[in-house]
Amino acid sequence: MEFLRTPDHRFKNLPDYDYSPNYVEVSGGLRMHYVDANPDGEKVVVLLHGEPDWCYLYRKMIAGLSTAGFRVIAPDLIGFGRSDKPVNESDYSYGWHVNWVKELLFDHLDLTGIHLFVQDWGGLIGLRLLADNPARFAAVAAANTFLPTGDQDPGPGFHQWLAMSKTLNPFPIGDLLQMGTVTKLTDAELAAYDAPFPDESYKAGARIFPQLVPITPNDPASPANREAWQRLMQLNVPFLTLFSDKDPITKGAEKYLQDKIPGAKGQPHQILANGGHFLQEDCGEELVVALVAFFG
Repeated sequence: MEFLRTPDHRFKNLPDYDYSPNYVEVSGGLRMHYVDANPDGEKVVVLLHGEPDWCYLYRKMIAGLSTAGFRVIAPDLIGFGRSDKPVNESDYSYGWHVNWVKELLFDHLDLTGIHLFVQDWGGLIGLRLLADNPARFAAVAAANTFLPTGDQDPGPGFHQWLAMSKTLNPFPIGDLLQMGTVTKLTDAELAAYDAPFPDESYKAGARIFPQLVPITPNDPASPANREAWQRLMQLNVPFLTLFSDKDPITKGAEKYLQDKIPGAKGQPHQILANGGHFLQEDCGEELVVALVAFFG
């Protein structure tokens, strides 16, 4: 598998992000990066990001949760952040992403008692892992995400994003983060989101990701997601939704999660005010407060 590796100097002096890199090798000979903050924390929290961002999106939450005493693991998905980036779009699939994260969390780190937070593609990956390995998880919180099977229309917001993602050239990572964020990002923060991608050749994963979402019943990923839903609908692991009020892509999905997953019954679900799709930027402090209470 042909891949690119972002030079280390691209990650120097990023605002509010001063974490030592950690790496493991996963299938395909790829190096996968993760932050491991407060490694002596008694409870472990895993934060899974989506597209087209990287674990920089979680910098506020990493700081808050680690200060609260948690060990915080924040991976960079393959194709993003400090992780290696296959150059061919055909090297990316939904199944590969699930497997790569599984290798990191279970095969290499052997994590149990996981307190999981997922957003965007972090949910598409993390909810699959939860369904397949429920005994490894202590509690789960989901924000602005879903587990699609292709049996329901994803809505106009996603269709617009899908169409746009196919035509953008160049593919403006920082600008896309700003479009999904209510808060005005600084030039330095926008540059930090662009940092993993020195040029367009590094962006195959970011470009193809929207097309990997199963939106038709015969999508290659649909059967596995249907099977996952059968297990999630029997799941009693505590499950919290923390969606935001200004995300046109996933609005309303929280109601389905609350209705279908038994562990969501009676939990203190929230709709966070003035949060865009990337609510970690807009509502980072509120998310930490809610997670400390829920996970604590």
